[in-house]
Amino acid sequence: MKVKVNQNLDKYKSLIGLVLLCLVITIVAPKFLTLSNITNVFTQVSVNAIIAVGMTFVILTGGIDLSVGSTLAISGALGASIVKSTGNITLAVIVSALVGIGIGLINGLLISKGKLQAFIATLATMTIFRGVTLVFTNGTPISKLPEEFVKIGNGKIGFMPIPVIITIIVFLIGAYALSQTRFGRYLYALGGNEDSARLSGINTTKIKTLAYVISGFSASVAGVIITSRIGSASPNAGTGFELDAIAAVVIGGTSLAGGEGRITGTIIGALIIGVLNNGLNLMNVSPFYQSIVKGLVILIAVLLDKKRNKK
Repeated sequence: MKVKVNQNLDKYKSLIGLVLLCLVITIVAPKFLTLSNITNVFTQVSVNAIIAVGMTFVILTGGIDLSVGSTLAISGALGASIVKSTGNITLAVIVSALVGIGIGLINGLLISKGKLQAFIATLATMTIFRGVTLVFTNGTPISKLPEEFVKIGNGKIGFMPIPVIITIIVFLIGAYALSQTRFGRYLYALGGNEDSARLSGINTTKIKTLAYVISGFSASVAGVIITSRIGSASPNAGTGFELDAIAAVVIGGTSLAGGEGRITGTIIGALIIGVLNNGLNLMNVSPFYQSIVKGLVILIAVLLDKKRNKK
């Protein structure tokens, strides 16, 4: 009985942590639990949550993707340029998605075919595509975007903000892919033991590459949302977003060693980060201290992950 209770606590520890965090913040800052603020939290979390869903696929393989921030920036800049010059929102979204997929494919091939370490490969592409974004935009934001495009990041369907709806769709697709498809099973097998997965007949090169393609695509979706929400494409957009995404995945219970984790946990991890940021803002905590608190939360999550792996 005791073992079962411990297993349940371990399984739902992220959710328990989120509930406790919300309770503490509500006591200290009662404005937190207002409908407008909760809606604002969900909207703010949407970009990180979408990137983190893609990052979950990569980390499940035992890898990492540091290029998601740069992918977001170049996808958003190209999309903004197209929609501003042509007014064609559909074309802009498609091009943005293809750019994300292309960068993910490059990362995947460098790692699976080129046998480069994921950290090195994605660090290189992060730097390269940040530079490409700066060259493309000439270091200046692309602004004055059409109102129809801006509605993607700021509009609502009923009472639900469009970014939140997109996040829910991405979450459902990601959760289904991991839990109900052969690809998902192969991904967990690869992350658990790549050599064993290869010997059992799994095309590990293909599975690993596809994981990075999904990560790149997710970053491009986030790029469209944040560009439309702000109403401009900044060459510096997405800077540091890779760290928040990785933090959301790890806080949500996905092992950095690979082979263990769930999309549900990732979404909860993104909510924990979003709620923490919102609560600290409501309490008028200095941004400098906010960085310290966020860093401590990430450190605790990594230490817990390491302890779990030892067990």
